[in-house]
Amino acid sequence: MMEQNENNNNENPLEKHPTPPFKEQDQEEPGKEAPLDPKADHGEESYKGSGKLEGKKAIITGGDSGIGRAVAIAFAREGADVLISYLNEHEDAAETAKFVEAAGRKAVLMPGDVSDEAHCKQIIQKAIAEFGQLDVLVNNAAFQMSRDSLQEVSSEEWDKTFRTNIYPLFYLCKEAEQYLKPGSTVVNTTSVNAYKAPPQLIAYSATKAAIQNFTASMAQLWAEKGIRVNCVAPGPIWTPLIPATMPPEKVKSFGQDVPLKRAGQPAELAPAFVLLASQDSSYMTGSTVQVTGGYPTI
Repeated sequence: MMEQNENNNNENPLEKHPTPPFKEQDQEEPGKEAPLDPKADHGEESYKGSGKLEGKKAIITGGDSGIGRAVAIAFAREGADVLISYLNEHEDAAETAKFVEAAGRKAVLMPGDVSDEAHCKQIIQKAIAEFGQLDVLVNNAAFQMSRDSLQEVSSEEWDKTFRTNIYPLFYLCKEAEQYLKPGSTVVNTTSVNAYKAPPQLIAYSATKAAIQNFTASMAQLWAEKGIRVNCVAPGPIWTPLIPATMPPEKVKSFGQDVPLKRAGQPAELAPAFVLLASQDSSYMTGSTVQVTGGYPTI
């Protein structure tokens, strides 16, 4: 009986992963995996595939680390080849590619800035050249910066946030449309902040609300094509973006204000992306899967 209780405790969501306080830490934006303390869990040891994406070809933006890495690992173990789009975090991207290849799938690395329309077109064309088709597009790349005052938000930072977080969805979907077929899927990463809109993340929250509405419109627009468009809304997730964009004192307490009293791990998001990319969600379009640690969104 004692052994059974111990095993059950391992699945207690309150205790499954590290809880705050974390070590105060700071990184240069956009952040890297190596300095992260504690290390993030991307499902390297835990994710088990079952062929849900067998033969699929996928693009994941921001695929080098954090949520993107977890999704790349899960997709590969489900049978998909993956193009990993990332800014300039070459070491992280190469590490992610190793996990994809270890699963027996093809990994393609594509560095560059998704805020540039020409680069977004190149991402799509690279996937077609490497894979011959495109079945799943995951729009995950994002930028944020925590500011305590509107006066601290420069016009350049405002512009960068929108150009990184929402413009690429338009660029990539527009270029991809000619290659997507009935059964293809688009999965966008929105955020609990689309609903909660914390004052310190005014630009980021606005873009995430825009992603929510872009998803709803595209789902209706492409429904007649048999192409589904959905999104995942994460709560506080432990990734390199956090110490790279938040003050150290906020990093220390990150995630403690949600009902589960901790930050989520990227591995805990991957199944939601797999669901929306696979035929298990064939009657879902325009939907949002919320993975927020219990943080209410209404």
